[in-house]
Amino acid sequence: MSNMLEVSNLKVAVDDVEILQGIDLEIGRGEVHVLMGPNGAGKSTLARTIMADPQFEQVEGDIYFEGENINEFSTDERAKLGIFLTFQNPLEVAGISVEDFLRTTKIELTGEDISVIKFKRELKGHMQDLDLDQAYAERYLNVGFSGGEKKKGEILQMSVLNPDLVMLDEPDSGLDVDAVRIVSETVADFLSDKNKSCLIITHHSVILESVKPDFAHILIDGKIVKRGGPELIERVNDEGYNWIREELGLEKVHDEVLD
Repeated sequence: MSNMLEVSNLKVAVDDVEILQGIDLEIGRGEVHVLMGPNGAGKSTLARTIMADPQFEQVEGDIYFEGENINEFSTDERAKLGIFLTFQNPLEVAGISVEDFLRTTKIELTGEDISVIKFKRELKGHMQDLDLDQAYAERYLNVGFSGGEKKKGEILQMSVLNPDLVMLDEPDSGLDVDAVRIVSETVADFLSDKNKSCLIITHHSVILESVKPDFAHILIDGKIVKRGGPELIERVNDEGYNWIREELGLEKVHDEVLD
């Protein structure tokens, strides 16, 4: 299986402080990878660097997408290639409705005009899948939204924009049980297309009941220190991270385990 994403010796800094210290990561087409680690380990930094967030300086290393080096690609150029990232805390954008934002973005990414009527029909179907009221489409993007509405809105964007590689940064945080189930099932259905690949950053095991991971990576102190399959997730869920720190000779800290 060919790699969709390849990250090689990636070092990233913020304000001259190195956050990521030589990350290597390969994600093949059709694969689901889970990235776990304590708070502050650098998980979101990795995802946002892959998406070319200008807050993060790529000091060293390379990022390849479908075999092409994208080090110099801007965020919008990477999005047009088919890379997508959800955020832990999506920004509020006053003055533009969810529907207008999504239609404009899809036209920009695909280069194809989409009639308002056709897009409304498509959007309605995706919103029904996420149990979102139709009035949601007319509201300003994330303005006054609850945490659950923001999270569902991110998954709605994924469904509408149909990227090849999705990076989901804690898509289940702040959601109640029913919302987690709906989001999980929507993501799992999206990934049933084996041309899609996914990187999930999560502290919770509930979403992984529907979205079945192939590989797991543990990120501690800016380094991927352990890799494995679903069994690694289960052990972290049961024991936390201190057993890994002990193996590596690192100082133990208060554990942050999966719920």
